Amino acid sequence: MIQKKVYLGIVIAGFLMNSCVPKFTEENNGDFITVKNESGKVLGYHPDSGVSLLTKDRYAFKDLNKNGKLDTYEDWRLPAEERAADLASKMSVEQIAGLMLYSGHQSIPSSGGFRGPSYYNGKPFDESGASPGDLSDEQKKFLKEDHLRHVLIRSFSSPSIAAQWNNNAQAMVESIGLGIPVNSSSDPRHGSDSYAEFNASGGDLSVWPSTLGIAASFDPDLMYEFGKIGSQEYRALGIATALSPQIDLGTEPRWYRFDGTMGEDPDLTTDMARAYIDGFQSTDTEGSDGWGTQSVNTMVKHWPGGGTGESGRDAHYGYGAYGVYPGKNLKQQIQPFSEGAFKLKGQTKMASAVMPYYTISYDQDSVIGENVANAYNKYLITDLLRGTYGYEDVICTDWRVTGDVNSLDQFQGKPWGVEHLTVAERHYKALEAGVDQFGGNNEKAPVLEAYNMGVKERGEAYMRERFEASAVRLLKNIFRVGLFENPYLDIAVTDRIVGSETFKKAGFEAQLRSIILLKNHKKTLPLQAQQKVYIPVRYIAASKDWFGNEIPEKWEMPFNLEVVKRYFDVVEDPDAADFALVGISNPDTGVGYDRNDLDNGGNGYVPISLQYGTYTAHEAREVSMAGGSPLENFTNRSYKGKSIIATNISDMKMVLETRKKMGDKPVIVSIRVSKPMVFSEIEPDASAILIHMGVQDKALLDIISGNTEPSALLPFQMPADMNTVETQFEDVPRDMKPYVDSEGNTYDFAFGLNWQGVITDERVEKYR
Repeated sequence: MIQKKVYLGIVIAGFLMNSCVPKFTEENNGDFITVKNESGKVLGYHPDSGVSLLTKDRYAFKDLNKNGKLDTYEDWRLPAEERAADLASKMSVEQIAGLMLYSGHQSIPSSGGFRGPSYYNGKPFDESGASPGDLSDEQKKFLKEDHLRHVLIRSFSSPSIAAQWNNNAQAMVESIGLGIPVNSSSDPRHGSDSYAEFNASGGDLSVWPSTLGIAASFDPDLMYEFGKIGSQEYRALGIATALSPQIDLGTEPRWYRFDGTMGEDPDLTTDMARAYIDGFQSTDTEGSDGWGTQSVNTMVKHWPGGGTGESGRDAHYGYGAYGVYPGKNLKQQIQPFSEGAFKLKGQTKMASAVMPYYTISYDQDSVIGENVANAYNKYLITDLLRGTYGYEDVICTDWRVTGDVNSLDQFQGKPWGVEHLTVAERHYKALEAGVDQFGGNNEKAPVLEAYNMGVKERGEAYMRERFEASAVRLLKNIFRVGLFENPYLDIAVTDRIVGSETFKKAGFEAQLRSIILLKNHKKTLPLQAQQKVYIPVRYIAASKDWFGNEIPEKWEMPFNLEVVKRYFDVVEDPDAADFALVGISNPDTGVGYDRNDLDNGGNGYVPISLQYGTYTAHEAREVSMAGGSPLENFTNRSYKGKSIIATNISDMKMVLETRKKMGDKPVIVSIRVSKPMVFSEIEPDASAILIHMGVQDKALLDIISGNTEPSALLPFQMPADMNTVETQFEDVPRDMKPYVDSEGNTYDFAFGLNWQGVITDERVEKYR
């Protein structure tokens, strides 16, 4: 009996002792403290932020609002939606207004930009003595005073500097208010030279083709692999949201942003879009919902499809404000969203955010009949996106749609169709349309003005409920990726993950699978190693960049000669060469608008041509399908009868001149394509043609030398001529007459060659 009592006492004592033992451990990492919960979440907090730990059921939780008790939103055991609803209810209107902001493009360190100069303690960075990972004065302001928590990272000096900036920003916001972490994002940044107009990325990431190049593999599994690797590199940089993928159908071949698409085919784009999003969002390692600390939110763009700009003009500018639908084909434009982005294979189910494009989807509003930009169109956002297609998550405008504009061809605000409204009225109209967030706006003031407009019209209760609904959606995306638990980065881990050899190898293999062999006369390729090659120097004419800045003319070698010499002997005399290798780009004829034409009495609108030589638009529309701007006194934007010539016509001349110099010897032409082109001007003079959408020279040379056999297929049509381009419909895929080359091959969708000839495999069978 005594022994039983002693035994029982030992058991009780042991139970009491174990019930008091914490189920977590702490570790000081210098910049932050790591807390590891047994079979639970890993926490991270800064020792000087004022955050302390709360203990419940022997687990550790962060007291983010510093009130000494465990609030629902601080309990990592609960679902993200429940936590988001609790936090939204605690937020002031000002804090929610800040949550609705998405910053303009930020560089690390910041040197300013088109928004104006940037300072550190009142001085430019170079004079300030600040560290590269420090926050600028402007960044401190919008984080603290404007309550902004969504930051778009444009560039950074190195991965470690990006990680340090992340830690500094997270420590700052953790110390104020409710402790809501920063959700950083990025435009695509894995390309070798893609997206230079939109994203001057820094850092040594793995290098991949553009999504258009990956689409040329016709293999969604490859796109999924890119997403899995991309998400790991993003999270190691502190990036938890990807402003991608761009899943617009490339049904208008002249569109400036064609390069960012996944081609023109609805089925291929749908499969590729689903794979991309699953790769980025679904970690397959944590929780039953697919979300975890390696997940990256995706913001699919651009609803309801931005690739329908009339005659190829882009809606970043007023001259391209209208998307048109001559084929009445809105449904196929939406397919990559409805059947891809919103029907994932992974457990995250849907892309976590959607971005409408700048365009006015002309005459597509069948309820109200408004012709306003997509972000302001209640039919497209509330009735169609949320209603018909059941989309429940974040809707964020494209950048600067609420800003003012006074010129059709300057990089300013993009308030198409609502130019007459004030900035605050535009915010209110977008909110009423169903938007949750405003891209490119760093200031909460116009959002608060919009709130007050709603209070006057609808009442306080309505607007508070409206704001909280958006707040819950926005917060849910931050909770799901684990930022509330641990937003901090171990810089040594960042350096190890970003651009790792394994990731770089995967990216390079993807490059090889993205290069398309279009022509191979008498099996010119592959070539034996150490033959003598002549490479003509390329002339690049003076031009302007995306923001209108002048770029002077230059001459450049189109390939890295040190790389070429590993495969072939480079000679300067074509007579001494065994073959020539010519590197060019597809024709560039501008944006479809020319102020000189306007100044000379025209309407400013000119053709966008896909050929190098002079093109006169005899088959263009007599009257444009859409038009009208407060900055114009006419509505007809036709350019019929006008002529245009490519600024890089020298590329065509270089091919023809090289053929003359080489005589009967092979001329290999490598073309960096960002959209379709007319091949009749150069194809007859090329022995072999390779096209790519952004790869490293080594990948091209591995194909040319036979180290790798080409396997990629065209994800779009190459038109026979400009007449078929003019008469195709902007909203209809695969409706052009394709080019037929001197070998009798048709450059149609899903065409490509390998060493044996035309590829006819299961990919072609499935998608053609």
